[in-house]
Amino acid sequence: MKPAEAFFHEEADEEKSALNGLIGASAAWRKVIEQLALVASSNATVLITGESGTGKEVVAQAVHTKSSRNNRPLVKVNCAAIAPELFESEFFGHARGAFTGAHKDRTGRFGLADGGTIFLDEVGEIPLALQGKLLRVLQEGQYERVGEDRTRNIDVRVIAATNRDLLKAVEAGRFRQDLFYRLSVFPIHIPPLRERLDDVPPLAQHFLQQMNWRDRCNELMQLSAENIRALQNYHYPGNVRELENIIERAAILSQCFLYKLNVQQILDAMLLSEQRKQLDALAQNPAAAAPKLMTYAELKNLERENVIAALQATGYRIYGAGGAAELLGIKPTTLASRIKALDIPLRPEAR
Repeated sequence: MKPAEAFFHEEADEEKSALNGLIGASAAWRKVIEQLALVASSNATVLITGESGTGKEVVAQAVHTKSSRNNRPLVKVNCAAIAPELFESEFFGHARGAFTGAHKDRTGRFGLADGGTIFLDEVGEIPLALQGKLLRVLQEGQYERVGEDRTRNIDVRVIAATNRDLLKAVEAGRFRQDLFYRLSVFPIHIPPLRERLDDVPPLAQHFLQQMNWRDRCNELMQLSAENIRALQNYHYPGNVRELENIIERAAILSQCFLYKLNVQQILDAMLLSEQRKQLDALAQNPAAAAPKLMTYAELKNLERENVIAALQATGYRIYGAGGAAELLGIKPTTLASRIKALDIPLRPEAR
């Protein structure tokens, strides 16, 4: 088996284009890549978990591209966008006359994916009544179209993704336990961007290069060291998708200022927007206590002081039991990134 480093450096142009989104420099992202490298060549069902905007579809695309099924279709299904009464027809197809409006035979998504891969995004949205039929496809490779008695055999690999806690859905009776275990043969969890801030610079550079190519400004827009520091100082509730939007907004604005890229103004505007939301909420409910508003600089300084206090309390030890990361309740790699972004010396005598 190829090592992970070699796994994503093939010569084929079509493979490179499919793997362009697999960009990152953090240890957490390398773990995702290593898991992907292990499972891609098998036919195992994969369950990708993570918050919205973390890149689950990109990882699913990479699993398919690096599999032996890459010459067959990858059919993508957004389960959250399907009306409950249409799920069965959407998944398995229907025969002509099966219901009102069924004027002709229809091949469902599973039929279209035969021999290839089907990606079920937001799999937790599948109605409980249909989950048994999905389980049958996974276990036996068989299904029937709506309004048809003929049993069809199918060879399809399933990659599922969700931003929900499916185990809680199982406990609540909204998701079948047997289906959960059948889907999670090989789970891959994608951490949120705030837990892998080392990925921000290469991702931001990638998005900027995409904007430069589109807008034909190759040599004019560049990320400065100040831009990188500002980007790593933000916590990205919208994850990678939000970072991409920030870069695109900054690239558009830069054309109004002789191509000087400044992401700080974007982040400041976002902070002000959040403050306005708080003020609007207070105006609608005057009885609520007004939150204390802080500037971006004040928030940054408060975070810096908190991190320094944790370092001092632990003898400037980041890792291990009783270390500063444990004290703050974050991962050591995340703390290391924050220390670098906040320009905190690691030795007390260097302060």
